[in-house]
Amino acid sequence: MQAETLDLARWQFALTAGGHFLFVSLTIGLATILAVLQTRATLRGARPVHLRMVRFWGQLYVINYAIGIVTGLVMEFQFGMAWAGLGEFGGDVFGASLALETVLAFFVESTFLALWLLGWDRFNKWVHLGVLWVVTLTAYLSAYWILVTNGFLNHPAGHATASDGTLELADPGALMTNPSTLLAFGHVVAGALLTAALFMAGVSAYHLFRRAGPDEDGFHRRSLRLGVYTALPALFATVSFGGVQQGRLGEWQPMKLAVLENDTAEIARLQAELTERFGPGDYVPPEALTRGAGLLMMTVFALIMFPLLVSVVLAAFRRAVHGLRAWHVLLMALVPLPYVAMIAGWVFREAGRQPWVIYGLLRTEDAVSDVPTAQMWVSFGVFVPLFALLVVVNWWLLLRWARRGPHVPGAEDRIALTGPERREPSWS
Repeated sequence: MQAETLDLARWQFALTAGGHFLFVSLTIGLATILAVLQTRATLRGARPVHLRMVRFWGQLYVINYAIGIVTGLVMEFQFGMAWAGLGEFGGDVFGASLALETVLAFFVESTFLALWLLGWDRFNKWVHLGVLWVVTLTAYLSAYWILVTNGFLNHPAGHATASDGTLELADPGALMTNPSTLLAFGHVVAGALLTAALFMAGVSAYHLFRRAGPDEDGFHRRSLRLGVYTALPALFATVSFGGVQQGRLGEWQPMKLAVLENDTAEIARLQAELTERFGPGDYVPPEALTRGAGLLMMTVFALIMFPLLVSVVLAAFRRAVHGLRAWHVLLMALVPLPYVAMIAGWVFREAGRQPWVIYGLLRTEDAVSDVPTAQMWVSFGVFVPLFALLVVVNWWLLLRWARRGPHVPGAEDRIALTGPERREPSWS
C-alpha cells in the first residue's frame, strides 16, 4: 500500500466522518428536547406557547436531520469503497451493528419523522407524541449501534479468530456491553444534549438581543431558560463519562494515555514492549495531534462551564433574561464550542489508537482498499468538497430559519393536540 493512498484514505474518512458528526450531535440533542417539550405540552394541556416551541425547534431539527441523512449515506459509501480490508478482516463481528444502524437511521427514524411532520392536527395527541418518542429512541439506538462498532475498534471484545485468520463473532453480549461502547455512548449522548441546549439558548439570546418581534408569551425567555437549565447537567454528564473513559485508557490504550500526559519515558517503554509483541513498527500515535486534541477538548469544556454556572443564576431573573445584552452575546458565542469539543474528542479517540484500526489486531495500513492512488485522489476530490458544501448549506438554512424566529401567535396556535379539530399544519 502506497503511503500517499493511505494518507488520502485517512484524511477522507476523518473529514467526512467529522462532518457527519456535526449533524449527529445536534440531531440527537434536539430530538430529546423536542420529545420532552411535546410531552409537557400534552400532559398539561397544549398551551399555544408550548406548541409554538415544539414547532419552531422542530423546524430546525428537521433541517439538520434531512441534510445529515445525506452526509451519512455519502460517508457509508466512501467507507465501503476505501476500507475494504477492514470489512474483510472484521466484518463478521461488527457488520450486523452497522446494518442495524442503517435500518434504524435511514428507514425507521425517517419514516416516523415523516409521520410526525404529517400528523400535526391529524393524529390523536397521544399518537402524535408516541411517534415523536419513536423518532427520539431510534436516534439513540442508531447512535448506540454505530458506537458498538467504534467501541470494538478501540477495545476489541466478543470476537474469536476464524480458521482463515479473520475475526468472527463469538460473544454478542460481550460485544454489545463493551465498556468502551457504553462509556462512549453516554459521553456522546450527553454531549449532543449539551450541543442542542446551547444552540437553543444562543438562538433565543439572539432574538432577545435584537428585541425583534413580540415576546408577550415569553417564547424566547422560556427557550433560553430551557437551554441553560439543560446545558449545565448535560455538561457535567459529558465530563463525567469522558473522565471515566480517560481513566480506563491505562488499561485499554496505555500509549494514548502516555502521549496525552507527555510521559516520554513511558512512551519509550511502551514502544519497546509493543515492538517485541507485534514486530517492528512505530506504535506511537501522532503526538501533536493526539495531545493537542485531548487538551483542546478539556479546555473547551472548562470555557463552557464557567459561563454556564453564571447563566444558571442569571436565567432566574426575568430582567436579566430580557435586558442583559452582554450576556446574550456570551450565550451566542457559546454555540460553536460544543462542536469544537466534540470534534476534538473524536480526533483524540481515533488518532490516539494509531497505527491500529482494530486496536492490537489490524493495522490501519492493512485495512485500506487496494486501489490506485489516482482513484483515491478522485474520491477525495469528490467527497470532501461535497461534505463541505452540505455543511455550509445546512448552517445557512439553520441560521436563516433561526433568524426568522417563531411566527406571531395566531389562531392556528390555539389548536390543542386533541384530534377532533382538523386544520392545516402551520410550519412557517
